[in-house]
Amino acid sequence: SKLTNLGHLEMTWRSRVHFHPLLVRILHKSRLKYYGKPEKKMDMPYQAYFEVADGSGMMSMVLWNSLCPEWYHSMKVGTVLLLAKYAIKSSYPFKTHPTPGDSQMKRFAAIEICLNVRDPPTEISIIPEEMVKPEWGLPEVKYRFITRSELDDLPHNHSCDVIGLVTFVGRAERARKREHSEDFWLYRWAHAIDGTSDQPFILELFATSQPDVFERIHPMTYLVCTQMRVMTENPSRTVYLTTSNESQIFIKGWHKGQPYTKDAKVKNFIQWMESQSEVDQIKKTVIGGYYPFPRPPDSFLKY
Repeated sequence: SKLTNLGHLEMTWRSRVHFHPLLVRILHKSRLKYYGKPEKKMDMPYQAYFEVADGSGMMSMVLWNSLCPEWYHSMKVGTVLLLAKYAIKSSYPFKTHPTPGDSQMKRFAAIEICLNVRDPPTEISIIPEEMVKPEWGLPEVKYRFITRSELDDLPHNHSCDVIGLVTFVGRAERARKREHSEDFWLYRWAHAIDGTSDQPFILELFATSQPDVFERIHPMTYLVCTQMRVMTENPSRTVYLTTSNESQIFIKGWHKGQPYTKDAKVKNFIQWMESQSEVDQIKKTVIGGYYPFPRPPDSFLKY
């Protein structure tokens, strides 16, 4: 069928009601958002953002309501979609934006693609990777992996991806979303090493929409975290990484087929791990317990 592209959509969307099908690749994926309220009677008040791209650039795509439980877990980073009967709307101005792996890619920020169960009922097809043709011109997923030795030189709030061997994982903890609120964030601390520094990555991992992964993080697993944010804790200048709205977390058993397996820094880490003694690394691992962070000063005078 006749296809359109994201660049053409941005130029013509105000003058059209029906749009030609789109062929896009998912580059980023947000956590699933629940927006239900007691006074609003909605069956499935869910929403998820994706950043999708074709040869012309990148645009946000929103999955609404009952389409979320049906499609969210099938739509992975790297998945190619054929979309028909979708809607186009002006972008929501307050949403978060991931940092693209390709800084040269054009971003169409004024509008977003809306996938709904009705008005109109969107038709979604997932194209298997082996059927994707080079002539379609779809961009590859690119990452911004850093090593531990590079971390201390990065600015506050910088976005990056990391891979490391887990040496410590703390218990799950809760923090109130707002003061006096009954809603909580669930998170845990982890340490991971990559052989480029004596210091580990200190990772604050909030529960994303991957509970199966979050609950199974354990020492001696290869941990990949994408779209992490650099946080500098003053006055100690301690640097740690925290998850963002678009972070994805992967451990052993989830790596196969992920686009990052082709990344050079991921391959370098695997080579380093193959040179290590598993018995020696196990001796350095810790699990559970209370992890006070940032650490208090070692004397009352400094405090």
